[in-house]
Amino acid sequence: MYTASDLRKGLKVLHEGDPYIIIEFDFSKPGKGQALYRTKMRNMITGNQFTQTYRSNDKFEKPDLEERTMQFLYSQGDEFHFMDTSSYEQIFLTQEQLGDNINFLMDNMEVQVLFFDGERPIDISLPIFVNLEVTRADPWVKGDTSGTDTKPITVSTGYQLQVPPFVNEGDKIQIDTRTGIYVTRVKE
Repeated sequence: MYTASDLRKGLKVLHEGDPYIIIEFDFSKPGKGQALYRTKMRNMITGNQFTQTYRSNDKFEKPDLEERTMQFLYSQGDEFHFMDTSSYEQIFLTQEQLGDNINFLMDNMEVQVLFFDGERPIDISLPIFVNLEVTRADPWVKGDTSGTDTKPITVSTGYQLQVPPFVNEGDKIQIDTRTGIYVTRVKE
């Protein structure tokens, strides 16, 4: 059980039967009276957000969350199919549940799938870095004086990003899955 003083950004709490994650947090102590804890929370199932203010004596339950290692198998329409690596049970998540994570999913990639109440998949955690092949890269114009030393490319998953001009089609690059930004070129 959490109290309001335990609240912080990234904490997962149970609110009205659903798991929520705190995405913004602010503490204030007025001259008189109790401390106030202002939070912005996102429902981990529906994605709905709301802002709420709590007092120091408010209490919160921990949601029943469990992570399992699963392997990404394939996508069919807007369903993405995963297999539990220990029990071989298969589940699927929708494109809405995965959000921007679909930009970095590769066949047979192992991910951590977050389950609510032991049976309901609600989210995935990707590895921090992924190596993807560049499938489309326009040549960089050497005389371009627009002030940017980057060019747009497309990787094998269809994700588009900006990279330095020396990255070419067929190269493998490392991307940070938290930010979606180019990290380095990978030598094989």
